Amino acid sequence: MSKTVKYNTSDYLNSPEEVAAYIEAVLEEDDPALLLMALRNVAESQGGVAMMAEQSGLSRESLYRTLSKNGNPKISTLMSIMKALGLHLSVKAA
Repeated sequence: MSKTVKYNTSDYLNSPEEVAAYIEAVLEEDDPALLLMALRNVAESQGGVAMMAEQSGLSRESLYRTLSKNGNPKISTLMSIMKALGLHLSVKAA
């Protein structure tokens, strides 16, 4: 009999390099909803949304709304989140 184990992405995001690679891969999918889900996963790996709110200077409620399934964050909010994660946005030619 096989045993199933619940997979939790945030369990595998243990270094800034892993987080950066994960976010970069998600950005290649060109799916805003997937990006918000990935940022939630990263938040969980870094101590939760409350911890990320504290580090980003955003309110916890605002961050929960931003990272919700229907979130529609401003670029300034995304930049605050990325900075709190020790990441920065960059652009490269397609």
